[in-house]
Amino acid sequence: MRNKISIAFAVLALLLVSFACSFGGGEPTLSNARASFDSDGKQISSTFGASDEVYVVADLENAVSGNKVVADWYAENADGVDPNYKFDTVDYTITEDAFDGIVYFSRLPPDGGWPVGTYRVELLFNGTLSATVTFTIQ
Repeated sequence: MRNKISIAFAVLALLLVSFACSFGGGEPTLSNARASFDSDGKQISSTFGASDEVYVVADLENAVSGNKVVADWYAENADGVDPNYKFDTVDYTITEDAFDGIVYFSRLPPDGGWPVGTYRVELLFNGTLSATVTFTIQ
């Protein structure tokens, strides 16, 4: 009888730990990176016009204060621009104790519009490359 109670208690403890882990905690992750026409990342696109504002959006889960997301913007192959030219770096540091949500970076077109070509944005999470988002300007 005592063994059955011990086994039942161990199973109950495992279930409680598993249940608690499903409601938060865990490693911070940056996922589902995408280019979009909006800051919510709902109007996903990989092609934009010369006068469009471009958003790069990602889902961030289990982040804590001090976590950092960096977006490095490159013109890979654009008219009149050196190949792989890095034209902007933007960083965002989490200030909340706990954060689950969307992070986004945006760029307005330069004066005269975006040069036609291909671009990429590298997203680094806590110093490690987590995602690369590519888009085209037509």
